[in-house]
Amino acid sequence: MMAEWKGKSKGTATGYRIFIALIQKAGIRAAYFLLVFVSFYYFLFNWKQTRIIYKYFREKHKKNRLKSLINTYRNIYIFGQTLIDKVAIAAGLEGKYTYEFDGIENIYQLAKDKSAGIMISAHVGNFELAQHFMGEFDKKIHLVTTDEEQEAIKSLLESVMAKPKVEFILVKNDMSHIFDIHKAIDHQQIICFTGDRFLSGSKTLEAELFGEKAKFPAGPFLLSSRLNTPVLFVYVMREKNRHYHLYARKAEFKNRDAQSLLGAYTKSIEKMLENYPLQWFNYYEFWEKE
Repeated sequence: MMAEWKGKSKGTATGYRIFIALIQKAGIRAAYFLLVFVSFYYFLFNWKQTRIIYKYFREKHKKNRLKSLINTYRNIYIFGQTLIDKVAIAAGLEGKYTYEFDGIENIYQLAKDKSAGIMISAHVGNFELAQHFMGEFDKKIHLVTTDEEQEAIKSLLESVMAKPKVEFILVKNDMSHIFDIHKAIDHQQIICFTGDRFLSGSKTLEAELFGEKAKFPAGPFLLSSRLNTPVLFVYVMREKNRHYHLYARKAEFKNRDAQSLLGAYTKSIEKMLENYPLQWFNYYEFWEKE
């Protein structure tokens, strides 16, 4: 089975509306409390995705059955927390959170360079939250994403969120996003890719992640390896007590060698997940099966 992302996140406008109301009326803790039961519901009745994460803990982290089941629930709960945090922070409650910068100087240098900048992240932790803590840059940051939320959810979130500090470029089947990416590069702005998902029919590269082959979108690695500019791997990971930790590391790879860059990327993901195994948020068959 080919690992293939369908392009939409799971969730309903009603669910988002309930959590937004709770955050606004009763606070973040109340939203977390409700999340305990919502997560358990998804754990029990959304077995297709639950099974995928269970396999991730059993096969990639070598946990026993009980530990894998417990970690599967914890994974769902933490993912829900990152969604709540995303809404709360964007709605002006960033003072309820603390933040730690690890390698932020690499991002500031990228913003100062007289060339386009490239950052590559993954659906590990929640990179979108970084925009609310990094301050203003001289360059615009464009986040290239395949995650197409339902219009009702998108409109609902926009109604409570402050204006985002990043601009989104949505990957489309007609390839029109390529023009937006090259326009940003021509204007020496910063492009951020999530390098772990692709849409059906798009070009891919193959590499090992946790000892098993998987497919990755070719575009981010082909483009990034050919530009004469530093490439950063950037992740934002959730820690205890509403604390977020940003990591920004320079990618070491052979120039004009997309496969070399992809290999460095998969190693960086493995290292991040060794420290934060619960924050793998790809809820589909990621690893290719014969």
